[in-house]
Amino acid sequence: MNKNDEVEYCNLELRFDRMHIQNLIKDLIQEGYSLYWSESDNLFVISVRTGRKLVKLRFQRIRDGYKLVGDYMIRDARLAEWMEKLIGDMRGHAIVKRFRDRQIIIENILFGEVIRLVEISGYQQRVLYQKGPMLSDQELTKMFYSTLGEERIRERRIEVDEELDRLGGALDRKDEQQVRLSKEKLSFLMRELTKLEW
Repeated sequence: MNKNDEVEYCNLELRFDRMHIQNLIKDLIQEGYSLYWSESDNLFVISVRTGRKLVKLRFQRIRDGYKLVGDYMIRDARLAEWMEKLIGDMRGHAIVKRFRDRQIIIENILFGEVIRLVEISGYQQRVLYQKGPMLSDQELTKMFYSTLGEERIRERRIEVDEELDRLGGALDRKDEQQVRLSKEKLSFLMRELTKLEW
């Protein structure tokens, strides 16, 4: 990311417990940021100073911890890298828009992984990458008559096995957040497997 690039983070879905938020504050201080925080009954706010700008990270209190809410426009390259690492580490969901010159790059992130990458230049839109887990009926029919379907089923079964291992570890650690995320991903993968194997 260049220093004059802007990055907007939208539709964030990252969940935290209190210890995670305390660790975030420590990490940001270690990165050299000036910050302060405040707390009310339903909101925890970390205000991070980046040059002349103040970025206010808002964590809404939910039943089992906190959820990062809101949209954030970040012009600081280090803070943007930190935010992306956070989305990956927390296996979160987000739409990330990168503005540079007359171009916009949009990343759709699901469970910390980029599933779609689109470039917009003027009136033109181009899909640079698509990890298409959900398929249309025509794509499924085409796959049925080729070997791609079998390969796709094998890949999804491997992903299910890996996610089951992740779920088992989370249950042993009593990591409720990871348990919830793993169950959501398994539900998603099983729906696709059902469509592919039907």
